[in-house]
Amino acid sequence: MLILLPPSEGKSSQGSGPPVGELSFPALDKHRTRVLNALIRASKRRDALDVLGLTPGLAGELDKNAALKSAPTLPAAALYTGVLYDNLGLESLDEESRRRAEESLLIFSGLWGVVKITDRIPPYRLSMGVNLPQLGGLAAFWRPKVTKELDRIPGLVVDLRSATYAGAWQPGSRSVTVRVFRDGKVVSHMAKATRGEIARALLRQEVAPASPDELVKALDALGYTVELAEPARPNRPWVLDVHVTDPT
Repeated sequence: MLILLPPSEGKSSQGSGPPVGELSFPALDKHRTRVLNALIRASKRRDALDVLGLTPGLAGELDKNAALKSAPTLPAAALYTGVLYDNLGLESLDEESRRRAEESLLIFSGLWGVVKITDRIPPYRLSMGVNLPQLGGLAAFWRPKVTKELDRIPGLVVDLRSATYAGAWQPGSRSVTVRVFRDGKVVSHMAKATRGEIARALLRQEVAPASPDELVKALDALGYTVELAEPARPNRPWVLDVHVTDPT
């Protein structure tokens, strides 16, 4: 089983390890270098905030981007600090669940393409939705190379990514896209929390679901209210709607 996650805008402020070196999926390294160099150039432009889609209050992120080649690193498991990752709670997983997390979790990134939680990377600011000068839209830039790498990994794919990051790889009918509803409406903040909770719950199970139906049974046993819909057309994902209520 693979569990696909987006990154988070919230990140730890600084690492303490050596500059970025070897990462998972080394076949992506040439693309990573191209994006890294393009990001450094873009971060030095007068219109850098507009190019990268940042507000004036995030101007300090440009200096971080410009120094990425020498910046200290930390494991991706510790870098991302948003709502999804707070509820995923990697630091409190038991040893076996942590091992499963290291094998199953894939984090998509506008800068690195895709990484595992053990990969050491520096804090950065680059959304997959950015059109980076000389490279264009990053989802389209990454898609061919990431697809070639990830299509060869077998098993069920549980897709917890946001739409921006889903464009970088479309696993087809072996994947299940998870949507979160409250009172019949798709929700955002609560969706991040619920996706984190679901990922954690799946990692803590000794036997990983191997099919969409087994995923439904697993989440139902965990107390979630879910509905599964078959792919709308060939080579498209299954869709799993998770219904949540406000905590009382």
